[in-house]
Amino acid sequence: MAIEASNFIEEFINEDLAEGKVTTVHTRFPPEPNGYLHIGHCKALAIDFGTAKKYGGMCNLRMDDTNPAKEDTEYVDAIKEDIHWLGFDWEDRFFYGSDYFDKDYEYAVELIKKGLAYVCELSADQMDEYRGDLQNPAKSPWRDRPMEESLDLFERMKNGEFPDGKYTLRAKIDLASGNFWMRDPVIYRIKHMHHHRHGDKWCIYPTYDFAHPIQDALEGITHSLCSLEFEIHRPLYNWVIENVSVPHTPRQIEFARLNITNTVLSKRFLRGLVESGQVDGWDDPRMPTLCGLRRRGYTGASIVDFCGRIGVAKSDSLVDLRLLEACIRDELNETAPRRVAVLDPIKVIIDNYPADKTEEFELPNHPQNPEMGTRKVKFTRELYIDAEDFAEVPPPKFFRLKPDGEVRLMGAYIIKCGEIVKNADGSIKEIHATADLETGNGNPVDGRKIKGTIHWLSADNTIDAEVILYENLLTLEDPSKLPEDKQYTDYINENSKTVLKNAKLEPSLADAKPGDKFQFVRTGYFCVDTKNPGVFNRVVTLKDGYKPAK
Repeated sequence: MAIEASNFIEEFINEDLAEGKVTTVHTRFPPEPNGYLHIGHCKALAIDFGTAKKYGGMCNLRMDDTNPAKEDTEYVDAIKEDIHWLGFDWEDRFFYGSDYFDKDYEYAVELIKKGLAYVCELSADQMDEYRGDLQNPAKSPWRDRPMEESLDLFERMKNGEFPDGKYTLRAKIDLASGNFWMRDPVIYRIKHMHHHRHGDKWCIYPTYDFAHPIQDALEGITHSLCSLEFEIHRPLYNWVIENVSVPHTPRQIEFARLNITNTVLSKRFLRGLVESGQVDGWDDPRMPTLCGLRRRGYTGASIVDFCGRIGVAKSDSLVDLRLLEACIRDELNETAPRRVAVLDPIKVIIDNYPADKTEEFELPNHPQNPEMGTRKVKFTRELYIDAEDFAEVPPPKFFRLKPDGEVRLMGAYIIKCGEIVKNADGSIKEIHATADLETGNGNPVDGRKIKGTIHWLSADNTIDAEVILYENLLTLEDPSKLPEDKQYTDYINENSKTVLKNAKLEPSLADAKPGDKFQFVRTGYFCVDTKNPGVFNRVVTLKDGYKPAK
């Protein structure tokens, strides 16, 4: 199979194929069902499924449910939904890590019988105390426990005779290893916890480092692709494969995990935000979870595009969040219909326009895509414009509406600002203007230049809506540089969610369905909230200063 490699993972795979070590590429994606997938998981997911697809191979979906703590079928269902949303499928290759509990136990017994595992009585604190350092080996007074005694104790552990923490099963490898993960690591521990699939059948559970290579081998995985923090675990992964009688020999390959500016990709932190009520659930549009991004208005294609743009690296780096925003912006720029929305309305009265008159102006649904057609927007004497398009004391080079200034109403007339009427508190009640009625979507007959164009809506032809403007959840740009005396919650952005309850929208948006996406002209890209129909979430602004590195 001659496939040009585009990254170091594919180079390794090509080597294995060329040497005949494998004939079919078989990968797996093994999420823990103890939370929702986030954008960091998506990188691994895209690599696992994408690599298999490129080589015409297979990719298993396997729930890593070997630790019963906080695992739930809710998360299993959510993970499946997210993967399908991204455009990937596992067909009939869906498994649970707990499917192999019986085999895990058999292989643990095999190790004991080979003299390669023993039951240890050290507590967790004692293990830390006896773990040694680079000059001194670790210690365990139970390392030479007779095989028969370890077999007996291990079976009794399985039968529930001992409390949590009383015993562990440890692999007998090398207490003096420079790799501390090889210093007789724990491979089984006692946990009297209810498992979401097996109930109370088991009270001992294998560690990830022991169970995962066995799972890969039993499923015939050829390449176990995982993030860089598992590189130091690879010798243990290989040791397990080499010392139990599994039918296959997978190869573990590590890649750099995804780190994004202003984003913490820690399930513990994200769960804390949810449980403390600092966000509106796992699918809060500010969350980096896939369900949160979906509710915000991101598409699966834009996220897969993002993963493709960042590539596959061997060393960690920090990716600018604006690259993700650029991906959805590029997609919606091509696909999103244009609509008018006045988010912070100010009333404008056209004094020289008849009060009983209504006319229609035609606006394109997509200026760069004529095939999407046009729509008609009503024009009347009373209009709404956005507050940011008016300045009573304008800054330099302000080309929107200002006292005695002229501006074009998009697709309609040029108007000139007149009287400004204020409320008792000093806020603007309404602005009076006159229209050049000879300029209906045309240029002034006297040739004068009008530099500014603003959007508008007829005050009699709008719908009221709630619009939510989202920004970064965190103000800390590089989460890896958290000061020692601070917590991530100290950097919650107070402006991460701004609710506008009095927005005025085109009447056609009344028919928008949950998940529908639009460009609000001159404002940004917005999506109808999937939980609260009638609420529009800002997906991303129209423009950003992000420029990819050359």
